[in-house]
Amino acid sequence: MRASLIQIAVDPDETIEARRARVAGLVREERGAADLVVLPELWPMGAFAYEAFAAESEPLRGPTYEAMAEAARDARVWLHAGSVVEAAGGALYNTSLVLSPAGDLAAGYRKIHRFGFDKGEAVMMAAGKELVTVALPELTVGVATCYDLRFPELFRGLVDAGAQAFVVPAGWPARRRAHWTLLARARAVENQAYMLACGTAGTHAGVEQAGHSIVVDPWGEVLAEAGPGEEILRVVLDPAKVETTREEFPALKDRVLGRTP
Repeated sequence: MRASLIQIAVDPDETIEARRARVAGLVREERGAADLVVLPELWPMGAFAYEAFAAESEPLRGPTYEAMAEAARDARVWLHAGSVVEAAGGALYNTSLVLSPAGDLAAGYRKIHRFGFDKGEAVMMAAGKELVTVALPELTVGVATCYDLRFPELFRGLVDAGAQAFVVPAGWPARRRAHWTLLARARAVENQAYMLACGTAGTHAGVEQAGHSIVVDPWGEVLAEAGPGEEILRVVLDPAKVETTREEFPALKDRVLGRTP
């Protein structure tokens, strides 16, 4: 299975419309090179651009979905289109979109753990409640977003739901980059699953982004890691490695606490 992570630079001088068009072009360029393409969290306006959240919110099948659905069809890829500010039922959600190669909405995931410590996203957005997995032809992927990475119980739940890989878009700040790589590897190791963590580059709303998107295998080995700027990571994943890892070192079978009957 071939995967491409597109680490997008969020430039405040680039309009959201221009960035949508540019990112759609980057997705199309992965035709023939990838089976799965992953984008970062809230790349249209930036994860820390709180003042723009309400004004730039959109329905689930809004302009970002439309642009990314067309790009997924043209590229013939599964596309984790990062996340958007979804407006629904009088509330805002940080919602990830997963699109099929036909451009259909395969899944939407509303971020469960909101960042901000009683400000920013934590008070502006409602919390999601449902775990989401998507069965791709090669792997079942569990979907999480940014701050979710700090909550291992979420990933245990995704494993219990059949996840063999995790896809985590993020807008992670540079000042905590060490945590980003540490937690990505930890979630892969403890769950014996692939981790595809895709962040943003650049600086938006005055917050420098960590970049350093990373792909980790079920043993915790780093298969690829980006630098701080806009970059595309391309990796080949072996779906069989998940099961062989779990068979050779069957730690998941020894779970005692929190295991789903």
